[in-house]
Amino acid sequence: MAHGPLQGITVLDLSSVIAGPYCGQILGDMGADVVKIESPYGDIMRAPGPARSGGMGATFLNCNRNKRGLVLDLKKTSDKDTLLSLAKEAHVLLHNMRPAAMERLGLSYDALRKVNSSLIYCAIVGYGQDGRYRNRPAYDDIIQGASGWAGLDRKDDGTPKYAPTVMADKIAGLYAMGAINAALLYRQRTGEGQYVEVPMFETLASFLLVEHLGGQTFQPPEGGWGYARLLSRHRRPYRTNDGYISVLPYNMQHWISFFKAVGRDDWADDPRLKSDSARADMIDDLYHRLSETLASRSTDHWMSILLKEDIPCSPVRSIEDLWNDEHLRDAEFFVSLDHPTEGAIVTTRPPIRFSRTPCRVTLGAPARSEAHIKEPIAGHDMP
Repeated sequence: MAHGPLQGITVLDLSSVIAGPYCGQILGDMGADVVKIESPYGDIMRAPGPARSGGMGATFLNCNRNKRGLVLDLKKTSDKDTLLSLAKEAHVLLHNMRPAAMERLGLSYDALRKVNSSLIYCAIVGYGQDGRYRNRPAYDDIIQGASGWAGLDRKDDGTPKYAPTVMADKIAGLYAMGAINAALLYRQRTGEGQYVEVPMFETLASFLLVEHLGGQTFQPPEGGWGYARLLSRHRRPYRTNDGYISVLPYNMQHWISFFKAVGRDDWADDPRLKSDSARADMIDDLYHRLSETLASRSTDHWMSILLKEDIPCSPVRSIEDLWNDEHLRDAEFFVSLDHPTEGAIVTTRPPIRFSRTPCRVTLGAPARSEAHIKEPIAGHDMP
């Protein structure tokens, strides 16, 4: 079977930090030949530890597998000429520099399409280039704050909070991956390349407003902003008498089954449970009842009852617990890899399954010392 549905596609990955590298990693998992191009100083994400050796930190390793490495100083004419030569044969060029910086380097989309008119040129930017913030610097924390993400969770003390993961970067990387695949399909149909812009700010705002546009969806408005169920102060992992549990009775039958199972027929017989709109209006009270009830018994006790009633639930785990998760073990989720410079390392299996063209992890992240591509890049195999 072929290694991934993108086998034969060449991607020049000029990106750094998380958003672009994560996008490039997924394309590599899907079989693309991804060439990571770094300056002599290297991707800044090489530095953060933990690390076994300098410039090979864990996050870098986890964002840059399935890529080959190339070091180019794009301020040098000879190295820029090398990049342009590679771009003649590539299908995709990916970067997350500010467009003005690429313009100064002579590597704008207009410059690259003169070299290869069928090139897909994807720029992950902080802010869309048709808005007034277009020249501002942007990192994950900044976009979480700007987009409304950090301000969503004020349940405890009213203080905005960042998600404890690089949410904006990874979501932008996912959008870029999808956009590149769509552009590849268009290229296959027409032979035409194009410029693709993925702005982190607009991407995260769009992502949030799927549900949180709320009553503002209608003009004039039919209510306020936000999805009330998600913003309920009682929506959280619930304390049991020996830990925490996630529980989500979602429909009428879930709530009735749960209340009957815990001996609260009076709650189960509440006529409001049979109305979707009435349940939505009383959701804060329902979550409060759930919270009070679950505190009385152990997590295992509740899991046995909830699973029997087919009510969505899970123990609340730490990230360390994932290592011993039985389902992930069944799925062979953690993959061992012998890295040429770092030795034995662990990464995660690509989560997407293709029956005919499975994703695979075949390469560790390129070492900082790699100064050339060991093999030529693939030629065109699409119109």
